[in-house]
Formats: sequence, structure tokens, C-alpha cells
Amino acid sequence: MIPGLTVPRCRLKYENVYLKAYETVPEARLGIREWIRFNNHERTHQSRGRQTPEQIYFSQSPKELAA
Repeated sequence: MIPGLTVPRCRLKYENVYLKAYETVPEARLGIREWIRFNNHERTHQSRGRQTPEQIYFSQSPKELAA
């Protein structure tokens, strides 16, 4: 995962954890990891101008990232 990219916890719970009802911890870890990857790298966000968090993160200058 890339530092600086975040995941809204309530979205993770409602869109993944509660719907999947994982039976084991390893299964849950794998499913949550996949959901986070999808959320940060593929899913566009309306509030971010239909960009993914990854696109926004890498479009910032080093000064913006340090702030």
C-alpha cells in the first residue's frame, strides 16, 4: 500500500466486511487487502474529480506531499 492513501473505515466495513462475513482471519485479511487495493487504485471518487486516490497522490508535488 502507498503511504498517504487512506480508506474510510465505515465504507470498508459496510462494503466489504459486513457483506462478506469472513470465516477466518486469513480470509478476512486477503479480502480486505483486495478491497483496499481496488479502492485506492481502480475506484474513481466523485469528490476527487473522478480520479482514484493513487492518481491524486502521484499528481502532487513533493512539497505538497511533505505538508
